[in-house]
Amino acid sequence: MNRREVLSAPDLGRTVDRLASQVLEGVGDPRQLILVGIPTRGVALAEVLAARLQAMAGHPIDQGSLDPTFHRDDLERVGTRMVQPTDLPASLEGRQVVLVDDVIFTGRTVRAALEALQTWGRPRRVYLLAMVDRGHREVPIQPDFCGRVIPTSRHEVIQVALQGIDAEEGVFLLRPD
Repeated sequence: MNRREVLSAPDLGRTVDRLASQVLEGVGDPRQLILVGIPTRGVALAEVLAARLQAMAGHPIDQGSLDPTFHRDDLERVGTRMVQPTDLPASLEGRQVVLVDDVIFTGRTVRAALEALQTWGRPRRVYLLAMVDRGHREVPIQPDFCGRVIPTSRHEVIQVALQGIDAEEGVFLLRPD
């Protein structure tokens, strides 16, 4: 695949800072906030955001993960992967939840995550944060906080690389040769 950088490491850092500021403005009381990452890259992105939010808010931000695999309606199309355990550090009841994913595409993963979230409690409000919106929605779901909109073809792939996982940072567009 042909790989083209869309966001450099410094650009990605500035985008994460902007998203963290927008989240703080949007939720009001950051003590009611809980970040919930969607595996795999959404979990790592939620960890990065939690650290930035902690620095801005001056106190720790609750952060966890939620695997929506068993709530998907398209498993035969996308296939299965090893399911990761859901790890929520606190009750969701009455909290402001920010679902975090690296890339939003068809919206089916987020739809499944919203369904899975309901089994863990009733949040006061659920927001969606995506680093990249690449279009091609199949369900009417849009991010509340979005790092970048990058229109793609269905054959292209967006890769969000994070230092803790990939030993590099940036956002890349992958095109078939």
